[in-house]
Amino acid sequence: MASVCLQLLAFALAFCGVSGVLAATLLPNWMVNLDTGSNVITAIVQLQGLWMDCTCYSTGMFSCTLKFSVLSLPAHVQAARATMVLACVLAASGICTATVGMQCIRLGGDRESKSHAAFAGGLCLMTAGISGLIPTVWYTKEIIANFLDLTVPESNKHEPGGAVYIGFIAALLLLISGTIFCTFCLKKDPEAWLPPPKQQHPPAAKPEGSSAYNLKDYV
Repeated sequence: MASVCLQLLAFALAFCGVSGVLAATLLPNWMVNLDTGSNVITAIVQLQGLWMDCTCYSTGMFSCTLKFSVLSLPAHVQAARATMVLACVLAASGICTATVGMQCIRLGGDRESKSHAAFAGGLCLMTAGISGLIPTVWYTKEIIANFLDLTVPESNKHEPGGAVYIGFIAALLLLISGTIFCTFCLKKDPEAWLPPPKQQHPPAAKPEGSSAYNLKDYV
């Protein structure tokens, strides 16, 4: 029963992690720059993401531009694109495989096969978490280094956006869920969902005093 509860907890964490990684990959606010200009009325918020750059004006207008050119992007943006897409694929594959290996699901065969499936799903989730940590940490490092550089003008300095924090938290959730599946889902505990073993009934004994008829009696 305890392993089933741990699997349900790991599944909930993995689901939140998959949703967070997917949202962080698509959101455009990896870097945020607020340019107030001469007054608050002319304030402009610039958002830079992995796939598009957006600009929000104080008047309520909002415009975005897609990043079509890959070679013109910085190295950390290209690496973040690749690793975040890889994290999404691995997280989706891991949660599907781990679901088959859950003990409360009547799929996947016997307990040994389900344990192997849960372990494989946990490995995919842990790999997805590591793939999600790499771009968030690298992106944050580049933003801080650019912000502390005195040669960079104030208008070109950015701060970490919400997508970076979402991706970091989602990667940690994937790591935790993968660790739970790999360490606590291989216990050989009897489960209630397994069908009871078939009992072999001994053949009924013949009552004493009764004898089979012999064919010779009829000859």
